[in-house]
Amino acid sequence: MSKLYVVGTPIGNLSDMSPRAVETLSEVDFIAAEDTRVTLKLLNYFDIKKPMISYYEHNKRERGEIICERILSGESCAVVTDAGMPCISDPGEDLIKLCEQKGIPTVVVPGPSAVVSALAVSGLSTGRFCFEGFLSVNKKSRKEHLEALKNESRTMIFYEAPHKLPTTLKDLYAFFGDRRLSIVREITKIHEEVIRTTTKHAAEVLADSGIKGEIVLVLEGKASESAEEYTLEQAVKLAQKLIDEGSKVSDAAKEAAAATGFKKNEIYKELI
Repeated sequence: MSKLYVVGTPIGNLSDMSPRAVETLSEVDFIAAEDTRVTLKLLNYFDIKKPMISYYEHNKRERGEIICERILSGESCAVVTDAGMPCISDPGEDLIKLCEQKGIPTVVVPGPSAVVSALAVSGLSTGRFCFEGFLSVNKKSRKEHLEALKNESRTMIFYEAPHKLPTTLKDLYAFFGDRRLSIVREITKIHEEVIRTTTKHAAEVLADSGIKGEIVLVLEGKASESAEEYTLEQAVKLAQKLIDEGSKVSDAAKEAAAATGFKKNEIYKELI
């Protein structure tokens, strides 16, 4: 049976296109693209000539059925977005669900992701995180979304457009108080930049500084209340107790970090 291939594409630098992605796009019968004009530039760069069908938010139901019918009739299809991984904060999510309903197998061809890339260079905790997509422009929905995240302890990642950035930076400070924040813009492009700051400074200084480009915001999660109850010395003592009970140094530091709110590396350094 033919399949749907979910193919990741570059988020800026065409050199990030994987050989497997090029091979897959060259071999499928047709390509479902968010914007066929954008995808055509990519295909031309790699000298790939394939028929395309547009598939985006406002035609996803009608086109989803057409795509699935073609696959069930024996054709293979690759779904791509303008940049990055399809189906992540993207209408491709609905196509995957439709394929599941119709028994169509799906295969992922991994590629660049702005979410993980921004997190990796943010300087914030990467052990646990959540992706929150774009905040709504509707004031009520936006408020409900931000209110629901007030006690989130994981690192939070948001997408944002430059023209909406000033409002968002001010809202992050208003709802979360002063926390660490990384503004990652133009990932893999010429003007790539990581601005490691705080919500307070971002709201008061950076909001109106005219930051441009494709933007990802990485926000520090709520500090563990237990971190205020322990000193580093106490955290190290807890880890040492675990070691005395048979735990490895690394495992003990990790467990003590989770219990006290201190970083594993801080505790590990003291132990050795």
